[in-house]
Amino acid sequence: QVQLVESGGGSVQAGGSLTLSCAASTYTYSRNYMGWFRQAPGKEREGVALIFTGSGGTRYVDSVRGRFTISQDKPKNTVSLEMKSLKPEDTAVYYCAAGTWYSPWGLPSRGSVPYWGQGTQVTVSS
Repeated sequence: QVQLVESGGGSVQAGGSLTLSCAASTYTYSRNYMGWFRQAPGKEREGVALIFTGSGGTRYVDSVRGRFTISQDKPKNTVSLEMKSLKPEDTAVYYCAAGTWYSPWGLPSRGSVPYWGQGTQVTVSS
């Protein structure tokens, strides 16, 4: 079992920056990625960014590419999401996720993710 603990989040004005962090309780071969999903009110939870913990390869949803950067600290089993140029449409609860998955493109579906953090609110005001 992998426990994910998030930190960061909060409120910021449009154009501002925030950084989210997620610590995994243990390293395990039962996961090959860590990443972030988000869920806005009335919307489905969507994948935002992912990093493959072995290769360091990254994936992003188109709406955040160039503004968000995901990175990892492998010895500490942590992953961070640096968010810049934030927009009101980035407002959502952000969830850390982990699991085992691969596809040549895209991000995993919500239903395929076995491990979730508790979520942290990000609010961007205009």
